[in-house]
This record gives sequence, structure tokens and C-alpha cells, in this order.
Amino acid sequence: MKLNMLKGKFPPSWQNTIISILVLTVASIICALLRPVSDNSIYAPLIFILAVTVISLKTGGYFYGICGSVLAVICVNYIFTYPYMSLDFTITGYPLTFLTMLAVSLIISTLTTRIKKQERMHIEIEKEKVRANLLRAISHDLRTPLTSIIGATCAILDNYDSLTSETKRDLLGKVREDAQWLVRMVENILSITRIGSDPSQSNLIKKPEAVEEILSEILEKFKRQYPGTAVSVKVPEKLLIVPMDAMLIEQVIINIMENAVIHGVTTTKISVLVYCHGMEAVFEIRDNGKGIPPDVLPWLFHGNSQGLREPQKAEHKRSMGIGLSVCTSIVKAHGGTLTVKSMPDSGGAEFCFTLPTDE
Repeated sequence: MKLNMLKGKFPPSWQNTIISILVLTVASIICALLRPVSDNSIYAPLIFILAVTVISLKTGGYFYGICGSVLAVICVNYIFTYPYMSLDFTITGYPLTFLTMLAVSLIISTLTTRIKKQERMHIEIEKEKVRANLLRAISHDLRTPLTSIIGATCAILDNYDSLTSETKRDLLGKVREDAQWLVRMVENILSITRIGSDPSQSNLIKKPEAVEEILSEILEKFKRQYPGTAVSVKVPEKLLIVPMDAMLIEQVIINIMENAVIHGVTTTKISVLVYCHGMEAVFEIRDNGKGIPPDVLPWLFHGNSQGLREPQKAEHKRSMGIGLSVCTSIVKAHGGTLTVKSMPDSGGAEFCFTLPTDE
């Protein structure tokens, strides 16, 4: 264990070694160029302290920062301090100057290494939040259809002789509907796993897709589930092709539209507007519901969107199992951004996300 700890603090790496050598070489060249300009060599310690800072930022662990600090002091004393090309720490004032430089370099190296370690910890915490939000959303949405399936099958088995054929057919139809929904849920979960733990470094397989065709499929699925909600779609006259993972982007749009119905409470109409802005395709999804309270907006994408409002209808308690936090990860994995704003004057909310139109 002690050996592993030492390796974490002093990780050997050819790449880090080359970076350190290059940075110190550049610092030496700069000092050499400045020597004819000024007889005062005070600039040399400052430049090499800056070099140590760069080394600490660009390499991992403490090893290269500490080595860079020691080499910086030697270089300043040997090359850029009189008498030149010789190590001499006996001149009055020099020992204190070089010890101070070494101490400052070591402190900077330690601080930058700790800051990088804290940043890595913060990234890991954010990854765990995404995983937790996904699991919470999935567990919440799986419970309702499973309970419905169990209830319907128990009703048929316990009252098989007393139930009419029509009632049995109706209950079995609901079981089939919930089972099909669960299959789609599993497919969505498997597709979401392609994002990985870090959306910004995701290796999604994006293919050029026609936005009009994607929206047509989404509209067909949405109308089957919410026939009472009117949906209007407006796309550019020219065929718009966008590189994307079609299944994931479909789920983002469907999730936003379902949230508009479930949490908008009074939503009767949803409009989807798609247009080009520079090198991005912009998707705007608006509804005429009750909007989003201002105190909810700051944490809307942090996995708590399921608790915005209690739906009025029991059948609306089911959603696609991917919260807005996961939608954000999907869009980010595509190189885009997802934003939202509430419209208190006209009513409703507007979600807007962008996708690059060119790889």
C-alpha cells in the first residue's frame, strides 16, 4: 500500500519528463535572450519559478514539480548568476536568495498538485451524481408499470372464473402495454450507457440524420401516449442533416415533451421549432402549461425534476426514466448545450438545446 501511495505522488512518465525538460529549456532560452538586455539577473529566478509552476500544472504528482524546483535553482545559480558556469553558494546573500526560490518553487508545486487532485475528486463526485440521478429516475419509473402488471395478473388469477372475457382482455391489454413500455425502457437504458461516465469524452457513434424524420417518429410515439395534447412542429424548408445518436436525441425530446404534460399540469399544446444558427442546429420545445417556479430553475438539471409538481392523473406518473440531468449529459456528449426558461407572461416553459451540424 505504501508503494502504491508513493507511485501516486511520484508517478514516472516519459511524457512528463519530456514536458519538464522542454519547459526548463524554454526558460533557459528566455533568460539567455534577456542577459544582453540587462546586467541584473533578478529576472532569472522569476522566470524559473514560472517554469516550475507550468511543470506542476502540466505533469502529475509531486515528483516533477519537486525535481523542477531543484533543477531551476541549479540552473539559475550555474548559468545565470555570477560567476557564470559554476556553482557558488558562498557569495553574500546568494544562499538566502536560492533557498527562498527553492521554497517558493516547492510551495507552488505542492499547491498546484493539490488543486489538480481536488479537481479530479470534484469530477468523480459529478460522475457519481449522474449515476445516482439515473438510478433514482429508473427505479422511480420502473415501480409503476411493474405494480400495474402485478395487479392486473393477480386480478386475473384470483378471479379467473368470475371475470368476463372482455375484462380479461382489457387487463391483459394493459399488461402487454406496460411490458412493451418496460422493453423500451431497457433499450433506452442500454443506449444511455453508451454515454460513459464522462459526457465530454463520450465515444458516441453519431450518424447523419434528417431532423424532419426524427421529429416525425417522435410525434408518432408521443401522440399514441398523449392523444389529447396538440403538437405543432416547424422545421427549415431545406433538409437539415445533423450528426447524432438518433435514439438518444429522440429520448431527450420525448422526455422534455412528457415533462411538459406531466409537470405542466394545464398543458394542452406543445410546439417544436428547429432552425440553424451558425454551425449549430437549435431545438426549441415550448408548452402552454403553468411554467416552472423561479426557485426550481437553478437545480432543474440536477436530478430533482421529478418532484416539480404532482401530476393530476395517475397514468401520468410514468415517464421515460431519464431525468433532465441525464438529458443534459446526452446533449453534452453530442457537443451541445441544454437550457430552460420559464415564460410567466405567456405561460409555460421553453427548453432549448443545440447540436453541432458539423463534426
